[in-house]
Amino acid sequence: MTPMPAAAPWRPALARGVVLRHDPVRGADLLLLPERVVVLEGGAGGVLRLCDGVRDVPAVVAELAVRHPGAPVATEVPAFLHRLRKEGWLR
Repeated sequence: MTPMPAAAPWRPALARGVVLRHDPVRGADLLLLPERVVVLEGGAGGVLRLCDGVRDVPAVVAELAVRHPGAPVATEVPAFLHRLRKEGWLR
């Protein structure tokens, strides 16, 4: 019996039709969706800028851990990304 191949690691990227923009008037990052705008809080925009379809989730977490030592990125970032994937905003 041939073993099942391991699943490829998820390399998050914005879903088709989703655009990340910075609004200088609000001083906030926005997700522009079809017929909807989501105002991102805190470092959410910085996290999403790392979701380029090249880095997998551990690589995103590792980069953020370097940028923000001591922050709970190892637990918070994967959960955040999975929530956005569930919403259909990440592929």
